[in-house]
Amino acid sequence: MIRTIRAKFILGFFVIFTVFFLILNQWVTRNIEAGNRSTISDSLIDLKKNSNNYIRQSFLTHHFTSDEIYFEQIAEDMGTDLQHTVSDGVGMYSLAGELLYTSDKSIFKAGGDDLTAAMQGKTAYTIAMINGEVSILYAYPVVVNGTKVGIIRFAKDFTPLYEQSRAMKRTIFFIALAVFTAAFLFSYILSRHVTVPLVKLMQASNEVKDGNLHVRIAFKRKDEIGSLATNFSSMIEKLREQFLTIEKDRDRLEELINHRKRFFDNVTHELKTPLTTIMGYSEIILMNGAKDPVIFQKGMGHIMDESKRLHDMVLRLLEMSKASEGANNFERIDAACILRDVSESMAIKAKRYKKTIHCKASHDLFVYGQSDRLRQLFINLLDNAIKYSSAYSEIVVEAHLDAQAVKIMVTNEGETISPDNLKKIFEPYYRAGSVVNEEASAGLGLSISKSIVDEHQGLIRITSNNGQTSVQIELSFMEAERK
Repeated sequence: MIRTIRAKFILGFFVIFTVFFLILNQWVTRNIEAGNRSTISDSLIDLKKNSNNYIRQSFLTHHFTSDEIYFEQIAEDMGTDLQHTVSDGVGMYSLAGELLYTSDKSIFKAGGDDLTAAMQGKTAYTIAMINGEVSILYAYPVVVNGTKVGIIRFAKDFTPLYEQSRAMKRTIFFIALAVFTAAFLFSYILSRHVTVPLVKLMQASNEVKDGNLHVRIAFKRKDEIGSLATNFSSMIEKLREQFLTIEKDRDRLEELINHRKRFFDNVTHELKTPLTTIMGYSEIILMNGAKDPVIFQKGMGHIMDESKRLHDMVLRLLEMSKASEGANNFERIDAACILRDVSESMAIKAKRYKKTIHCKASHDLFVYGQSDRLRQLFINLLDNAIKYSSAYSEIVVEAHLDAQAVKIMVTNEGETISPDNLKKIFEPYYRAGSVVNEEASAGLGLSISKSIVDEHQGLIRITSNNGQTSVQIELSFMEAERK
């Protein structure tokens, strides 16, 4: 397509300049011819005036009347004198066209259209071009005192005039040809200057169409084509960024699907295990429980533990399903009071794992929220801290007011979480590191915690380095109501 545009471009310029060249050449030819004829006419008019003046003086000098006989008698003398005066060939004729005198018989022996016109009382001339030479035969009737007495015929050479005209035409022709050639070359270069970048743009667009988004076009031009190339490159860059974003989202989606699959696999296994234990001990108790109190107590203990474990797992799943629901029944509550209460109750579980909880919470840390959701938040954070902290370590819980924000921090000592895991730690079903305890983690605690903080329009972040992990929460402070 671009080659066709280039061909049309060049063909159009060629046709335009060719037509212009032909018109110019024709116009110059006509104007030069018109100028030559005007020059010839002026020259012949002057020649006629001079010769008429001489003849009148000749008639007046000899005191002859104006008759035809006298003209025939002095024709030779007048012809000789005129030939020397005008330096041109001269022929003297009677009114009937009879040759009376001639300075060159080879020129005047034959008649012509000019002589015929003169015999009819008209002034006329004919142009003869032989072997590049141009001569004029000019004839007119001689009138003395209103009477025609004879005919004078001149032969005048205008070859230099026509040679000058031909030289002028050749000069104009070559100048026009040079201008035409220069304009055509400029048009060709201009067409390449325009179409070559378009060809590259077309090739680049074909590569993009085939999936190559790394193609780049760089034209060091400040015109419209340069702007087009820059916009094209910017468009490709944005497309590449969009595709990279799509690929990342696709990878994240695949990863999320894998997490969900692992989660459901784990949940299936975790639900199956306590159910199997419950069913097994139930059968043992039914068979031997009444006869053996030890087996009865042991079986009931396992059934209670597994039932509690199953109950906690179901509650976590329900919490996860409610995480996307909007906040309802918000009220002014004391977050510090709830935190101290949860820390006290979770200290019992921590003691079972040979760990301690130390709570340092200021008083009257009021926030706008739901007490049960904040309690669930603090339970999840402390539960995670207990699971992931080292044995015989202390879990520090702090809460204080800082610049109209209630800041809560839960810090524990344990395995450092890698930066890659920190980026994904709030994702549902994601579990960082490994935990060995009596309760397996389903990877929902931190995801639920983040959803609770988001409901309260707060901020939550986790840092982990040098074997110490800290969860930091910020909630908007609500001043106490005045009485």
